[in-house]
Amino acid sequence: MPEGKPELSTRDVSLALWNARRGSQLDLSGRSLRYLDLAGLMLGGARLSDSDLWGVDFTDSDLSNANLSRARLNRSSLTRANLTGSDLTGVTILRPTIHTSMRFEWKDAPRFDSANLADARLMGKFDGSSFKAANLKGADFSSYEPRAGQGTLTTRRGTDLVGCDFSGANLAGANLTAAVLEFARFTDADLRGARLVDAALSKVDFSGADLAGADFTGADVYNAVFTGAKGIETAIGLRTARNADKVVWSAADPNADRVR
Repeated sequence: MPEGKPELSTRDVSLALWNARRGSQLDLSGRSLRYLDLAGLMLGGARLSDSDLWGVDFTDSDLSNANLSRARLNRSSLTRANLTGSDLTGVTILRPTIHTSMRFEWKDAPRFDSANLADARLMGKFDGSSFKAANLKGADFSSYEPRAGQGTLTTRRGTDLVGCDFSGANLAGANLTAAVLEFARFTDADLRGARLVDAALSKVDFSGADLAGADFTGADVYNAVFTGAKGIETAIGLRTARNADKVVWSAADPNADRVR
């Protein structure tokens, strides 16, 4: 069928949910649901792997524990969506709609807590989103965007992750090049071998994080907190990063007063 046209309608999806036997899981794997309005639907545990979900409205939808592996959610609306515990392995989420007003309220951001986003590709504005205890191993947050017939678009500003919570998350080998991460939390996160080149890390909390082999070359670490962080001695470019003299290395650090 022509790309851009969904295989099912919103009514079809709603009926499929209604008819699903108790305890069964909705299976729409590999289907095209482009631009459908699925706002507010209870899709927990649904099977949507390899589906084309371009432009789908998932506002206020429950997608907890759903299988979205390798799905395309480009330009989808994820405002207040619950993706807790979902399988998003290899998913692509480019330029989603998260905030619906200029106020950028954190309560509008989606939740990816404990989700599996290994090797996922995310780009755009995810400000305020929660990724607590998520698996983001090898995830790519860099700013290139392939465009059909137009090569690849690359912007100097990376993915917006301001105020995101990555506490306890696995970001080993993740690519966060040029990401905007001010006020984000990486407490007890695994950032071994992560790429944070040219990232904006002002007031980011890395307390207890494992930074072995992470690359901070060119990053701005103004008032970032590294109390109890591990692997600092093997982190690349951290001591020479921008504003490294204003980093908080311990609770007793004189710089600590500026970030309290």
